Amino acid sequence: MSFIREIQALEKHMQELGEKFQAQQKEMQKAARGREQLETQRQENTMVKEELDILEADANVFKMIGPVLVKQDLSEARMTVDKRLEYINKEIERYEKQLEGGKSEGDKIRDNIQKAQERYKQMMAAMQQQQQR
Repeated sequence: MSFIREIQALEKHMQELGEKFQAQQKEMQKAARGREQLETQRQENTMVKEELDILEADANVFKMIGPVLVKQDLSEARMTVDKRLEYINKEIERYEKQLEGGKSEGDKIRDNIQKAQERYKQMMAAMQQQQQR
């Protein structure tokens, strides 16, 4: 009778681990999508920075605010893009750390699932041996 209780408890534990693993994988996917979006923004802003860098000091630069183009100082535009790139790079680093941490957590959960499955197999084999006696 104790085998049955242990097996039921182990089955419940494996179910919980599986759910935890799925939730963790969803978080990883969410972080990966966020990182991809930031990477796209970084590429766009890098192109804008390159364009601003080749302009002459007296060039006209306009910024779109809603449906209106507003004249902006070139140095201010450069500074804004530089700050935006700095922010995007920091956010990408944050997502990369989150992904690294999530990968190691996922590996731990996967290891725990494998250990629980091994224990389950051992218990089932032991129960079968006991029944054959």
